[in-house]
Amino acid sequence: MRRFVTVGAPATALFALDQAGKYLASDFVGYGEAIRVTGFFNLVHARNYGAAFGFLDDPSLGIQVWLFGGATLAALVAVFLLARSAEGKDGIFLFALGLIAGGALGNLADRVRLGAVVDFLDFHYGALHWPAFNFADMGICIGAGFAALSMVRGKREEAG
Repeated sequence: MRRFVTVGAPATALFALDQAGKYLASDFVGYGEAIRVTGFFNLVHARNYGAAFGFLDDPSLGIQVWLFGGATLAALVAVFLLARSAEGKDGIFLFALGLIAGGALGNLADRVRLGAVVDFLDFHYGALHWPAFNFADMGICIGAGFAALSMVRGKREEAG
């Protein structure tokens, strides 16, 4: 049971932070607009109908909610199974799964509600912009990184 708390707490916190950030960005920034915050960061209001880096970002396709919604549900099942089989002492791995789950749920909520994911963080160097993203995306990436580090660390300990 404790392992599911270790997964559920960061998942819940990230989901709440992500949805609040998306709500505020959508409320304060008009769709397609940008507010300059620093010389390298803008708040924007963008919608991504596809996946990472705009993959399948064409709203006329009409399959994205089902395709990416199904992929998200499969990922959540995988997170649950990994959490269930993880060693209870591996808190970093369980925390990482929580970040992945919270991010997946945050983006899934947007897909179900809006048919697209709201992105609002825009980092750039001059005219070169990284694709806009959100807190859910950050949680998924950071969680994947922590999970990978935890697995590498576990392999080293096994090798002894």
